[in-house]
Amino acid sequence: MSITVESGKSARPSRKPHRSHHVERVQPAPSAPLAESFSEFDLPEPLLRALADAGMQAPFPIQSATLPDALAGRDVLGRAQTGSGKTLAFGLALLARLYRGKARAKHPRALVLVPTRELAMQVADSLAPLAKALNLWCRTAVGGMAFTRQADALHRGVDLLIATPGRLSDHVRQGTCVLSDVNFVALDEADQMADMGFLPQVREILDLTPADGQRLLFSATLDGDVKKLVDAYLSDPVEHSVAPATASVDTMEHYVFQVSQQDKQTIVTEIGAREGRTIMFVRTKHHVDRLAERLRASGVAAGALHGGKTQGQRNRVLADFKEGHTPVLVATDVAARGIHVDDVSLVLHVDPAADHKDYLHRAGRTARAGASGVVVTLVTHDQRRTVRRMTERAGIRAESTQVRPGDAELSRVTGAREPSGEPVLERRREPHPRHGGPRGGDRYGSRSRGFTGGGHRSNRDGSRPKRFARGQTRHQGSPK
Repeated sequence: MSITVESGKSARPSRKPHRSHHVERVQPAPSAPLAESFSEFDLPEPLLRALADAGMQAPFPIQSATLPDALAGRDVLGRAQTGSGKTLAFGLALLARLYRGKARAKHPRALVLVPTRELAMQVADSLAPLAKALNLWCRTAVGGMAFTRQADALHRGVDLLIATPGRLSDHVRQGTCVLSDVNFVALDEADQMADMGFLPQVREILDLTPADGQRLLFSATLDGDVKKLVDAYLSDPVEHSVAPATASVDTMEHYVFQVSQQDKQTIVTEIGAREGRTIMFVRTKHHVDRLAERLRASGVAAGALHGGKTQGQRNRVLADFKEGHTPVLVATDVAARGIHVDDVSLVLHVDPAADHKDYLHRAGRTARAGASGVVVTLVTHDQRRTVRRMTERAGIRAESTQVRPGDAELSRVTGAREPSGEPVLERRREPHPRHGGPRGGDRYGSRSRGFTGGGHRSNRDGSRPKRFARGQTRHQGSPK
């Protein structure tokens, strides 16, 4: 194991004065042994049993690397690509440190901040059953559903709160959530929060938590605005990196298909008719709806996902995709930041990504958890130079070839085939009945996430992007 230490001044030297600000970078050598079982970590017995019952025996590399330091109370920087197991890397540490404690009304004890509603729900799906095994209350606070239900649950006490920055800011402003007891904070997909413009809200939220609390920050990249956040709010962080900052997963193949504008829709439809899960990315919400309709008209079962849909619609579309009812998902880049579905074997850039970061976020929807996957970008003549520069910045070596509908190479790479031509009706799901009870039951029983947030027009994470009211102090959850 090689360890290099870099020292530098903190942007906020007054925080945690008993520690110096530097980053201890720990990068295991390729031959360094990884933990073979979660039992090798200092985790509570009920948590180990819950992991075993869920069939999770061996930790992923990012979990094996970060858990010892996180469980010891260190501030941790984790850099790994999407799909590498970051959720359990910070989630297990938070749950273990929360074990046997009890939350006060309106005062959550730990916080996970994520950029999107979809990601918040994915994190909750992973951590809620584990929290239940420890008799801990795990809840989410995001835009898209009733604000008052969240406030009621917070009033009853929440141990682990999973939230988007905007909606949490709403709760703090309204006095329904006080952050002075939050001694453990995890920032998931910090680079995406920076790209989406949430860092001012993130800073305000962190300022309201105890200055000597533990911070766990996970991100695909740790530069730019993310580095400023690290310098300001983390003390003596240990950095664990299990993947390069540019691309790429060994089991992911990248291709650039040069197509003519008149052939493009036919090629997209043939690719959509393949077997297996496919995510198609386009630039605009209007194009998402239009492409999904065209695919269904040609016999391809496709769902549309974008920020213009209600939370209920987005939940149903994602559920149909996960369950295999609609094997093709057409989405915008916003969706790329929240879709965590295994067994996506192909990502198709119908419209090329705007930049190399968006390319990597999109591509990260495939080749997850050790599986293989293919990433294909369709390029018209006028887009070739821009796409070449973008893939170079992303660290991608993509095989480029010209294709037409029905070509053998198109079928070999993507599994494209002739669609049935029989129109597919858009799937309608029956609404689930609401469960009663004082805490609102769900599929994990009463001790699970139980609610999501919402109630007003929203920004990209479903919440109003307002700042805290004037007069609030760092450890004060509501205005004076």
